[in-house]
Amino acid sequence: MKKISIIGAPTDIGAGTRGASMGPEALRVAQLQAMLESQGVEVADRGNLQGPGNPGLPPVDGYRHLPQVIAWNRAVLDACRAEFSAKRLPILIGGDHSLAIGSIAAAAQHAHESGRTLCVLWFDAHADANTNVLTPSGNIHGMPVAILLGHGPRELVGIGGQGPALLSSEIRQIGIRSVDLGEKRFVHELGFEVFDMRYIDELGMRAAMSAALVGLDRDTHLHVSFDIDFLDPDIAPGVGTTVPGGPSYREAQLCMEMVADTGLLASLDIMELNPALDMHNRSAEVAVDLVGSLFGKSTLMRRADDA
Repeated sequence: MKKISIIGAPTDIGAGTRGASMGPEALRVAQLQAMLESQGVEVADRGNLQGPGNPGLPPVDGYRHLPQVIAWNRAVLDACRAEFSAKRLPILIGGDHSLAIGSIAAAAQHAHESGRTLCVLWFDAHADANTNVLTPSGNIHGMPVAILLGHGPRELVGIGGQGPALLSSEIRQIGIRSVDLGEKRFVHELGFEVFDMRYIDELGMRAAMSAALVGLDRDTHLHVSFDIDFLDPDIAPGVGTTVPGGPSYREAQLCMEMVADTGLLASLDIMELNPALDMHNRSAEVAVDLVGSLFGKSTLMRRADDA
């Protein structure tokens, strides 16, 4: 039985649209804890982290709200570290995707200390690999992947106390379908694997996930960073940056079930839920259902040895 801790990070400090700060409460209203407990895991809700408010300022040197983003990510880093030390699996519920800088830095440090290899599966419509030079907006929720790979402000690149949290070989992106022109070139330079919607359309989600999971073994710390806008907006409209043409409900369920099949999930982000743009909390309910699949809820009716 896994021991899980839910950590709320109610901020939209890195986003361009307000509202993701209400995401943690929407996920709780959608019965996240009860769903997890129904899968036989022990769950502790640690409540919400505290951090600076959103001042609504313009970018400075290509970054909006950099001091505030740093403060929130330090809080996330410390909270996730504490859960790893207690041998618990942290679920960070946001909040905007800039918060993944802190959670993944904590996962990287924990993996290193425990002699394990880190693998990050980044489910998203966007590559989130902009820099302050490439960004059209200055919003840091469009930059966490670049920062985790070492391209960003020193305070965030080194937030875990060392150098960059990730190597390009340690992250695989799934579902990408919106990338800025300069960002696209930079992603090719960085060299990490991207299973975009073209790949998925041509070969199928099962092939994409099988490729994304190649090389994982019992010594892998698997971190899932799940942006709600990974999903098609027809099924999850409650995000600030909707992009049509995303995975269907069944494709998303397959992703989560295949991750669950590995038995390696060790930390999780649920990011960018914006209840202000949702319809009757539908996106939160879909997200909670998918998280249930990550922890063992399955539609599989045949025996595993029949597969």
